[in-house]
Amino acid sequence: MVSALPTRDRALPAAAGALRIQILGPLRLWRDGVELDLGPRQQCCLLALFLAREGRPTGIGDLVELVWGENPPASALNVIHKYVGALRRLMEPDLTARSTGSHLLRHGNGYLFAAGPGMLDLVTFRQFVTAARAELAAERPDDALDNYVEALRLWHGPAGGASVYGTAATSIFAALDGEFLDVCAAAADLAVAQRQPARVLPALRLAASMAPLHEPVQASLVATLAAAGQQAEALAVFQAVRERLADELGIDPGHTLQAAHRRVLRQTVMPELSPPGGHQADREPAAPRAHAPVVPPAQLPPDLPTFVGRDDELAALNKMFDALCAGNRTYPLIVALDGMGGVGKSTLAAHFAHTVVDRLTDGQLYLDLRGHEDDSVPAGDALRSLLSSLGAQASSIPDSVDARTATYRSLTAGKRILILLDNVRDVAQVRPLLPNSAESLVLVTSRRPLVGLAALDGAHLVHVDLPDMPCARALLRRRLERSPHRSAAEIASSAEVLEEIIELCGRLPLALAILAGRLSARPRLSLGAVAAELRDGAQKLAAFPGGSGVSDPRAAFAWSYRQLSADAARLFRLFSAALVPPGISAHACASLFGERPQIVGTLLEELTEAALLDEDDHGRFSSHVLVKAYAEELFRTEESPQAQQAARSRLLQHYLHSSYHAVVMLAPRRSPIAPPPPLTGVVAERPADFDAALQWFEDHQEVLLDVVRHAAEPGSGVVPWQLALTMQPSLQWSGRFHDWQDVMRISLRAALDSGDPVGEAHALRSLAGARHSLGANEEALELLSDAQRIFAAHDMLPEQGIVHTNFHRIYSELGRHELALQENEKALALYRAAGNEQAEVWALEARGRSLVQLGAFDEAREMLGKALALNQKSGRRTDEPEIRMYTAQNLVQMGQLHEAVEQLELGLRAAVETKNRVDKFQVSIMLAEVLLSVDDLDGARRAWRRAGDLMADMQNGGTQNMRDSVFDLGAKLAARQDLPGNGTGAALHQF
Repeated sequence: MVSALPTRDRALPAAAGALRIQILGPLRLWRDGVELDLGPRQQCCLLALFLAREGRPTGIGDLVELVWGENPPASALNVIHKYVGALRRLMEPDLTARSTGSHLLRHGNGYLFAAGPGMLDLVTFRQFVTAARAELAAERPDDALDNYVEALRLWHGPAGGASVYGTAATSIFAALDGEFLDVCAAAADLAVAQRQPARVLPALRLAASMAPLHEPVQASLVATLAAAGQQAEALAVFQAVRERLADELGIDPGHTLQAAHRRVLRQTVMPELSPPGGHQADREPAAPRAHAPVVPPAQLPPDLPTFVGRDDELAALNKMFDALCAGNRTYPLIVALDGMGGVGKSTLAAHFAHTVVDRLTDGQLYLDLRGHEDDSVPAGDALRSLLSSLGAQASSIPDSVDARTATYRSLTAGKRILILLDNVRDVAQVRPLLPNSAESLVLVTSRRPLVGLAALDGAHLVHVDLPDMPCARALLRRRLERSPHRSAAEIASSAEVLEEIIELCGRLPLALAILAGRLSARPRLSLGAVAAELRDGAQKLAAFPGGSGVSDPRAAFAWSYRQLSADAARLFRLFSAALVPPGISAHACASLFGERPQIVGTLLEELTEAALLDEDDHGRFSSHVLVKAYAEELFRTEESPQAQQAARSRLLQHYLHSSYHAVVMLAPRRSPIAPPPPLTGVVAERPADFDAALQWFEDHQEVLLDVVRHAAEPGSGVVPWQLALTMQPSLQWSGRFHDWQDVMRISLRAALDSGDPVGEAHALRSLAGARHSLGANEEALELLSDAQRIFAAHDMLPEQGIVHTNFHRIYSELGRHELALQENEKALALYRAAGNEQAEVWALEARGRSLVQLGAFDEAREMLGKALALNQKSGRRTDEPEIRMYTAQNLVQMGQLHEAVEQLELGLRAAVETKNRVDKFQVSIMLAEVLLSVDDLDGARRAWRRAGDLMADMQNGGTQNMRDSVFDLGAKLAARQDLPGNGTGAALHQF
């Protein structure tokens, strides 16, 4: 029977607004001195949860689980919101409708309770305890004892009282009770040392009645009674506890309780004060009973001699453990390691455990909960195993899970024990296995992030990622070096093959360990043969031996796959058809699956939680190379050929239509022909503005290159040249001329193979642009002639105009200015005949450029002015850098150098805004030249360095023409002694 402590009226000061709440015992609430009815039991439970987690948010989903367990009603969310509103009005009756008030606040997808000064007894209790510890640290024991006594007076029984019995939240309130028990033990030591034992006896009696099997508290009660001159009652308490332990658990009293008993018999005082931070149990050994010696468990799995790396993770774990050892904790240290199957969670946990085991002197418990297998260990069976390891006799272990949990926590109370719970399925499986000893360390491993364990039990979540390349390399080498059949010379000479094997295994530790074992077992198997097996995408997993469970990567992934919902499992299979590097967006996944993004988003969350997919900081999804190989096997065997092709076609069309929407936003005047309507289920992305469109292309460049290649395959459902043309502006502006050339060659070949003359002409014209950018002007002219012939045959006026504009650019660069002007006239006539005012900007700009080169400066200024006006009217600045560059060139020819600098600075600003690297490079080169002419050497050097940096960032380090420009300008600067050393070599070396 739990009895309440006598308490003084001042135990809990009056709160602001005259609101006072008690949770340290039966749940009660007073407003203006009047106790209020707290409403239905579930509403009381909800309030108790908020109070127990004061100042910390609790998610709606966690609240539902804590109140109703695994089977909440359909109306659970509405009930939660209803009770929250009722509690707010209970505490603050003057609140208006929908007001949140001052205490029960919305926080993200949940709520938190914020207590005012003196409002909540739990907050006051902790303040007294903190003050007591501070006084002890300052060597003021009498003041410390006063604070401890005031803290203990606030308790009236188990935290939350009957309002939380039978709910999933029991462990939260058990942790609060654990705080009380730990403070009782610390206060008892201090009270006896200060010769004032009677001051803590009421609290100790309450604590002993709350935790009849908690040996440290029972030992404190025995010792304190004796110190208070009540030896008979002390001996009676010891005898009662000994009988209770024997009857209920089948064990003898532990060291602490037996030491207290001997002190009563010897009439000796308690040991001196333990350091600040809590009760330190006496470690004097007890005489063991002959028939039932209890040996501290030592169950850790062995540390691996091949363990390497993980420095960051170990540093984080050591930091957490140091905080545990520093004391001042009221709850155990729980660390949950999560990560994909085979990444090395268990190995890391065991290795760390071995490094700290000497500081956890009451033993180590280990349990493999087999959460990734079909026969995972139920919590009840796990508790039976743990209790047996702690010395409990089988006949005395209770039947119910709750009773076993209570017994387990009693046996581990106050002990410095390490518990490693390996391969946990979910939070529900592990929560009953958590101790409440503030000096314990619990290590948990799971494939899923145990968010609920962090939210409800204060666990630290540590994600275990793939090791970096040096760590993976060291892991494989260390394992191979232990083989008697692999010499150090062979390993050293096979460095490149080892690197390839590591990459093909995706740096997965399990895969590397398996291959190392296979190579050790088969001395004649060469590293090159293993690499060849791994290169075979369709048979990649065949490189790993099967049939031995954990030895097969399939086994590491299969359990996670089997736990998926049917839709998530199908998305996982279809994902193998995705062109992954560097990942695909949620919208692309929606197109792949053929459903709305909202539906697919839920499936992606499920796959990510199962560690079968990864999501990066940009919202792109990818899978590990071996996980993808496993998905590909399932895709081939479980999806029909029709379903496979339909998924691929939807994905390719997703990229075609998304790329089209992006280029329309990026360069509307250059937009290609709109593609035909997409297949049902395709969800195209639509960038909102210019910047978003440019970012979309930057994020998808690598994927789009693969898409063009796949689009050229028979039955793809996508015309390659249509996609390739949408990519041209981005490739051109970013200086990726080789990629531009490659996709156009693929498109040209596909158009020829399919007998598509219009596609052939588009591919010829664009390929001519790529070849011109790479300096192959004569070849570009031939390609343009072929394109012009086809466009003319099909009466395609705007396209012919673009070809003539391209002719003009090449002829102008070749110095054939009269011919360039003729091409310009043809282009302008065609644009006007087609009613394409936007394209006139190109023709006017091109004419102005030729006029500058012909020395017609006034006419050139007029043409370029018209081009700039039309460009600004369109609201787009994509052509402005070139227009201002040619305007500056005209001004230079007229001797107006400072005005030319102004134009170039404006052009550079426009190029920066449009993120056109090629324009930025060209303007920077010209700006450096002009600044050098006006003796602004610092400005010239800055512009030159900027041009060099831009060139270095381009594909293949820019074109030869670009390199020549930078080299020549560097030589000019060096000649002006602006750079250290002399000559062009010193200038170019700056890059």
